[in-house]
Amino acid sequence: MYSIQLKPVYACPADAPAGIKLPNGWKLAWHQVETLKALRNPEIDVVFNTAMTGDGKSLAAYLEVLQGNCFAMALYPTNALASDQETQVRDYIQQFQPANAPRVNRLSGPELEVYAENEGLRKGSAIASRSGQSEILITNPDIFHYLHRGAYLTGKDTPDKLWNRIDKDFDLFIFDEFHVFAAPQVASVLNTMLLIQATNRRKKFLFLSATPSDTLLKRLDQAGFRCQVINPIEAGKYQFPDTQAAAHTLSNQHWRQVARAINLTFMPMEPTSKASETWLKDNQDLILSQFLEHPGSKGAIILNSIAAVKRLTPVFRALFAHHGLTVRENTGLSGGQEKAESLAADLVIGTSTIDVGVDFKINFLIFESSDAGNFIQRLGRLGRHDGHRKDDQDIPFDGFSAYALVPNFFVERLFAGDEAVLSDGQVCDRITFQNLIREKYRQINNFEGYYKRWGAVQSVYLAQQLKNPNLKQQYSDALRQFHDACEKVFATNLRQVGGRIGGWAKEWQHLSGKKGNPIADDATSFRGSSPLQCGLYDLTEPRECDRFKTYDLPGILSNLDIEMWSKAAFLDTLQETVARTGQPIPKGRFEYCLGFIKLRGYREERLNWTFTSPGDLQPIADAWKVQVLVGLQIWQPDNPWAGSINRRLQQQAIVCYVLRKPVREVRLRLQLPMHFQIYPISDLNSVHDANAPYSVAFGESALLLDTLAHRFRHDGGEIWVA
Repeated sequence: MYSIQLKPVYACPADAPAGIKLPNGWKLAWHQVETLKALRNPEIDVVFNTAMTGDGKSLAAYLEVLQGNCFAMALYPTNALASDQETQVRDYIQQFQPANAPRVNRLSGPELEVYAENEGLRKGSAIASRSGQSEILITNPDIFHYLHRGAYLTGKDTPDKLWNRIDKDFDLFIFDEFHVFAAPQVASVLNTMLLIQATNRRKKFLFLSATPSDTLLKRLDQAGFRCQVINPIEAGKYQFPDTQAAAHTLSNQHWRQVARAINLTFMPMEPTSKASETWLKDNQDLILSQFLEHPGSKGAIILNSIAAVKRLTPVFRALFAHHGLTVRENTGLSGGQEKAESLAADLVIGTSTIDVGVDFKINFLIFESSDAGNFIQRLGRLGRHDGHRKDDQDIPFDGFSAYALVPNFFVERLFAGDEAVLSDGQVCDRITFQNLIREKYRQINNFEGYYKRWGAVQSVYLAQQLKNPNLKQQYSDALRQFHDACEKVFATNLRQVGGRIGGWAKEWQHLSGKKGNPIADDATSFRGSSPLQCGLYDLTEPRECDRFKTYDLPGILSNLDIEMWSKAAFLDTLQETVARTGQPIPKGRFEYCLGFIKLRGYREERLNWTFTSPGDLQPIADAWKVQVLVGLQIWQPDNPWAGSINRRLQQQAIVCYVLRKPVREVRLRLQLPMHFQIYPISDLNSVHDANAPYSVAFGESALLLDTLAHRFRHDGGEIWVA
């Protein structure tokens, strides 16, 4: 293992523009002032704020709203993050006391369903009602995407009934944590922005992300958006003092401390699925010693696997309980008793960073990561506070330390050999360090080819909305502008894309005898369909209302101890729970589940399995295209429920892409992200092979794989990417 010392970080202050009202004693950071200026500049349409994690990007986003000058729709990638930000915004309003007392509402899929039921409204009417009662509407980009796509409407409604009203009502659209979006989600956001640009007066769009995207900026520029990047790193607005005296000088000059000094230790892990979990079990005493030797410590363990969290939590809970310390799962809950108990814990273990480093203040962190951006984001949760509060007392932290559980090859790139860029014990500033992480961590594919190959499929559908007989005259100029902008941004011909869409529809009708277009449905969905999603009743959850979940079949086959259940029994139990507890449980997400199961526990060891196809997969792989697969099954001899699963699975028609190469080889050669959904699959000729010779991706993952696989070539038995 190797350790380095990261210097503290201080952010440059700036004077607020004339007329800006701030709470007493508040001082704005440079990037907050520059963001406000850019949003007020009539020559700027899109603003990117790339300030470091913990440097107040949220305040920068809402500062103009808090002056009572505009209405905002804020879009967060997870419902848990949206809930967290709702609390933050309400706190801002209480402190700023804006004259217009803006109303804040949050709208997620489950909340929309419950709200619509309680008010006796259709979902479209519920969205209109909720948004009409809001000066700040906090939601997710999924809903933003679907309402512009024409979802939530009846056949009698005009396609613009919802989005035209919402686009007019809100002046500012905020996209937070934008770096977590993959190419399909970025393409959806681009399409929606182009529609707004063409059909409405100019709006403001604000992207908050510590990881700027040069390709997104280029595409926005091509579409005629006028962009400005607020980058305090490039502007030299951070300082990293070496001494306490230097830090004291900065504080006297009103520079704000963004991050404290951190001792960071790299723990090299073997590239196996349970390496980190094994290390944590083997080093329980090391972890416990942090809390015994430094009383008042608060810690977090952030992992990549939910199953690992479920297995580790009871182990640490039992160990810590002997010393009067508490351990909780970090599930990202939005409120109530569960959240209060979680925030009061000494150690949280989870996959979510919600609350960690915000409400749950920590001085000790152990974390896994999947790529450079994920590494930087998780490490950024540490060192943001001088201490925490317990029993109405301020408890200062005694130093800050972190353990990064990372692949051994990454540690070697940083510290070993002639090419080493760090040395054990080195002191380093954050900017230099983050640049090294981005340079040396495994590079993952950004699927740049997706935009040209699939991005314009949604463009065609949006253009068809504008051709609606009831809208054609109103939007004739907008249609031309939207059409031309989409062809520039996605470097494609919309008429040709429309021809491809028609071809998929014909193939589907020939295969199934039904109307529809599953491939186009995946290409126009925000996150793609979930054909393998199952309804899950989680008996390991102590609270009844939290037991109703969804889980994808591959994760179930690998990690869970289950019992098959019927849809009727699942929904009956849900209704009984609602009646008994009085708490609503949205059930819309269970409507199209593949099957329903009871979760009894998490397996200690992952089980092997593979998908199988009843025929010969070679012709399907040789087609080198996205297609619909029918008759899919699983092969898992030790699973007593395999037969029941197969009876349901083989009835499904699933959008897929099949490659004649094993999963491991495809992952390595195509630099796929850690959680990219690609699985082994065999046919009748290979079902008994030790390793499945084919790989398969489904839904949106199939479209992403297609953007790379169509460029594969065979050269002397080797595959290379052109």
